[in-house]
Amino acid sequence: MKMRAEGFLNMNMVAVVAWLLNFNIVFCFAHIHGFGDQPLSKIAIHKAVVSLHSAASITATPSLLGTKGEDTQWVTVDIDYPEPSADDWVGVFSPAKLNSSTCPPVSDPKEEIPYICSAPIKFKFLNYSNSHYTKTGKGSLKFQLINQRADFSFALFSGGLLNPKLVAVSNFISFVNPKVPLYPRLAQGKSWDEMTVTWTSGYHINEAIPFVEWGSEGKTQVQSPAGTLTFGRNSMCGSPARTVGWRDPGFIHTSFLKNLWPNLVYTYRLGHLLSNGSYIWSKKYSFKSSPYPGQDSLQRVIIFGDMGKAERDGSNEYNAYQPGSLNTTDQLIKDLENIDIVFHIGDITYANGYISQWDQFTAQVEPIASTVPYMIASGNHERDWPNTGSFYDTTDSGGECGVLAQNMFFVPADNRANFWYATDYGMFHFCIADSEHDWREGTEQYKFIEHCLATVDRQKQPWLIFVAHRVLGYSSNTWYAMEGSFEEPMGRESLQKLWQKYKVDIAFYGHVHNYERTCPIYQNQCVNDERTQYSGVVNGTIHVVAGGAGSHLSDFSEVTPKWSLYRDYDFGFVKLTAFNHSSLLFEYKKSSDGKVYDSFTVSRDYKDVLACVHDGCEATTSVT
Repeated sequence: MKMRAEGFLNMNMVAVVAWLLNFNIVFCFAHIHGFGDQPLSKIAIHKAVVSLHSAASITATPSLLGTKGEDTQWVTVDIDYPEPSADDWVGVFSPAKLNSSTCPPVSDPKEEIPYICSAPIKFKFLNYSNSHYTKTGKGSLKFQLINQRADFSFALFSGGLLNPKLVAVSNFISFVNPKVPLYPRLAQGKSWDEMTVTWTSGYHINEAIPFVEWGSEGKTQVQSPAGTLTFGRNSMCGSPARTVGWRDPGFIHTSFLKNLWPNLVYTYRLGHLLSNGSYIWSKKYSFKSSPYPGQDSLQRVIIFGDMGKAERDGSNEYNAYQPGSLNTTDQLIKDLENIDIVFHIGDITYANGYISQWDQFTAQVEPIASTVPYMIASGNHERDWPNTGSFYDTTDSGGECGVLAQNMFFVPADNRANFWYATDYGMFHFCIADSEHDWREGTEQYKFIEHCLATVDRQKQPWLIFVAHRVLGYSSNTWYAMEGSFEEPMGRESLQKLWQKYKVDIAFYGHVHNYERTCPIYQNQCVNDERTQYSGVVNGTIHVVAGGAGSHLSDFSEVTPKWSLYRDYDFGFVKLTAFNHSSLLFEYKKSSDGKVYDSFTVSRDYKDVLACVHDGCEATTSVT
């Protein structure tokens, strides 16, 4: 191992050298791609060299986290470096002990073995909150850490992100119990009276038996077993997920809570029975079970796409990457008592192959996902990778090729590798498509979509919703406008006849990072002149782009098509409220203040759904 160090007399220096040599830090060389704007991809960690400085120090406090049961805690990192520069930065590494055995071998003997194996889980520049750092060489940073099943260390680098030089390494810190069950995610099961609970822990099934203890408030609690999944580096399809972005995902457990009574509040907690007979418990949570399909009651649905994650500790690179993410999250948490179910319709974390970011995301949405069903759809940043069966031959997933999304969140699909599924919530029936697999006529997915739309009983479930990540309907986004079709290529050609035939009320999309609503439309023509109050016969589908939940915003075309009724270049989300079988309220809210900026109502009776419309008429006969 080559080192460029300046003196070895200082005892701190000796400790750092021991850290490097004893744990044999090595990097598995990988070609670093941008993968969009993923901040971690900007770090050329494969170029890192060891340039330890005998007078440099970096110290993290406290050394023990979670002493009061916390799964999130602030850490102070103090830095002293006599040769400061404006591009010095601190990376957070976990596990703290970086072991070369976790890296694939270097295939070319002529290649120099790199020094560092994996990207940090987050980073900050020293001058971000220390304006005098470049003059004094002294600085202090605060990081918010979540329990991620391993210990942490902090490394000081000079040379910026493109030519990092390791100057100093901190002491190791850790949570009291890194393995505890954390970050529960609720999801609808395959039947209306089933709720699934998925969570992450560090416990292999050989160490502890996972389960959920649950029951209605004030009643006897029961225990339901959980299945356990995990995956390895070999399940990833490419770099960085398979190389610098790899991090052990821990163990993912899912329990199925069945035979629920409708609209009843249940409490639950996650448990692990250790081999010695003792128990490890999470804190207590609660949820309200789903209404019976067709039940006439107040039902409130949130829909958005492309939220991603952001850092509350001011890790500045992240805030520039997903600038609206925390605002959206916080608005939903603030209004959680008025939300029954959430649909995050693709581009979930934008981890793009940096596996640690999935933990960060599940921690961010835990207050929401632990309380109401958090249903997801597959987007390009979850699934797409060349030669892996995705419809689009791009590298947008960073090598994840759907594995993270399929395992970290439950969806009631027959095959979770194909992310299409149907789910009911009271008077709503949702058909969730997977735009990263072929949806055109004659495909397996097309057959599913038609079956999903055709089998709903509109007398019981009048509100029929279609969902996909990419815009298979209408959008006046700049790049769709340049293509001339104002849609994903081949998007609506096969599907619009299904939407019309089965009288889909609203179709939702993400992918485009803004908000847009169309008129009720069929074959590029508005079929209703109304803008805010729709009533009577369903004669077209309203298409909504709701992809502005967090990621950097997308521009609109300069020309506004006639079918585009409302466009907003801002962060926001949609809320649907079904008051009964005849009345629906649609609201678009901005993430910045939670106020309504666009809305409409639908009022109609069952006979209006049955009525004959163009290309949507049942066959009749003159025979009496």
